[in-house]
Amino acid sequence: MTESSKGIDVAHIATLARLRIEPASVPKLQSEMEAIVGYVEMLSELDVTGIEPTAHAVPRSNVLRDDAQGVPFGRETMLANAPETVDGELIKVPQVLPGGEMS
Repeated sequence: MTESSKGIDVAHIATLARLRIEPASVPKLQSEMEAIVGYVEMLSELDVTGIEPTAHAVPRSNVLRDDAQGVPFGRETMLANAPETVDGELIKVPQVLPGGEMS
């Protein structure tokens, strides 16, 4: 552990993150946070000359199709898979909030 990782103010970090931490857990969290910062500091000592930065461990590519205009589906076709509809116009879903039921 280096000088910069000592003295992490867990209470201050918790306040910034809007977390409520029990006072009894502060020493353990401080120890764990200091270990994490120490590990990151160890990584900064590695020689990464010639290594290209990456955002992902494996190459990624866009697998989406091109947005091409086509013939739209009709309302009846689209609603055919709905378990239940309202007046053949809307998909009926289970009520989530209390209140009157839509007919």
